[in-house]
Amino acid sequence: MKTIFVVRGAGHASTAMASYDAALAAANIHNYNLTTVSSVIPAEATVEVVETAPDLGPVGNQLTVVEARMTTAETGQVAAGLGWTTGAGPGLFYEATGTDPESVRQTIDDGLSSGATLRDWSFTDRRVITETAERNPDAGEYTTVVVIAAYGESESLFRD
Repeated sequence: MKTIFVVRGAGHASTAMASYDAALAAANIHNYNLTTVSSVIPAEATVEVVETAPDLGPVGNQLTVVEARMTTAETGQVAAGLGWTTGAGPGLFYEATGTDPESVRQTIDDGLSSGATLRDWSFTDRRVITETAERNPDAGEYTTVVVIAAYGESESLFRD
């Protein structure tokens, strides 16, 4: 069975992109080229929440992900969340961002419910993971939070 790893991280840096890179580093997926896909979980996959991603292959490889990401230079809280629902067959991911973790959770729950009604699949399990961070206005920096579902092993960008 294939595993989808759900990881999260927060980062702070002097530029928006550097704070994103720092958030990816906190989740241990900063050395891959991320390819974002929509939100369908293959029937043969299991979803596992981990503190940081395990080794998913060589540096520079392509890693397929579903990503919730928010970057800000504003003072206050920032939140990203990823939820999923699964059952005997395929499943769904849904992502959301904002400044209030409870609103992010509610948006995810509403999205999963809506997506489930569009499909004739059996959904029996549901889970939501969020990441939050506070931006320090005195630090003059950007803050990024991510919650990412990484679809197993990475693959080479070069096709034989």
